[in-house]
Amino acid sequence: MKVILFGATGMIGQGVLRECLLDPEVTAVLSVARRTTGKTDPKLREIIHDDFSEFSSLANELTGYDACFFCLGVSSAGMSEAEYTRVTYDVAVAAAKMLAERNPGLTFVFVSGTGTDSTERGSTMWARVKGKAENAILAMPFKASFAMRPAAIQPMHGETSRATITRVGYATLGWLFPIIKAAFPKLVTTTERLGRAMLALAKHGSPKRILESADIDELGRQAELEPS
Repeated sequence: MKVILFGATGMIGQGVLRECLLDPEVTAVLSVARRTTGKTDPKLREIIHDDFSEFSSLANELTGYDACFFCLGVSSAGMSEAEYTRVTYDVAVAAAKMLAERNPGLTFVFVSGTGTDSTERGSTMWARVKGKAENAILAMPFKASFAMRPAAIQPMHGETSRATITRVGYATLGWLFPIIKAAFPKLVTTTERLGRAMLALAKHGSPKRILESADIDELGRQAELEPS
C-alpha cells in the first residue's frame, strides 16, 4: 500500500507517519509539507511544497497512491472565519480534488475534530468550517472516504505540536491523560491508535464514514490485536 501524508510535521501527523513506517503492508509514504520531517527511512519520500492553495504542479507526483491521510490542522483562535476557511477548508479541498482526479482507487481519511458541525449552520465557527470540509470531501468520488473526529489525543512516542500553547499544555498537563481516560474513556485516544485506525480504514474500510473519538480508539485497539 502506498500512502500520501499531509501534515507529517504536526503532532498527529508524526504519530501517523510512525505507524505507516512500521506497518509491513505500507510500501511507500509520501510526505507533502512545507518543511522536512527530519526522518530518514527507505519507505519515506518528502515533497516540500510552499503553496498549499494549489497542487496542480504536483499532479504527476500525487498519482498512483492507495490512501491519503490528511492531518493538517490549525487552531481557530484569533482567526476570522474567512482566514480559518482558507487554511482549513480551501487547502483540504484543493488537495482532495487533485487526488480524486489522479487516484480513483484511493481512500481519503480526513482528520477533523470532536464537535464538528455537519449542518454547517451552528454557532461555533470552527465547527461549521470543519463540517463544510468534511461534507465536501465525503462527497468526492474516492474509492472510500472517512472523517475522523478525535477529542483528546495522548502523544505516545515523543510527538510534539508545533503550536507553542499546545506544546506547553501537553508538557505541563500530560500526566492527566490516565485520569481523563479513566473518567471519560470515550474522549481519549493516542497518536498510536489514531495512526493504526487510519491504516485500518485504508485496508478494510468501515461501515461508519464519520468516526468519533471512541470509534477511533476502538478501531486502533483492534488493529493492535491483529497479527503482524
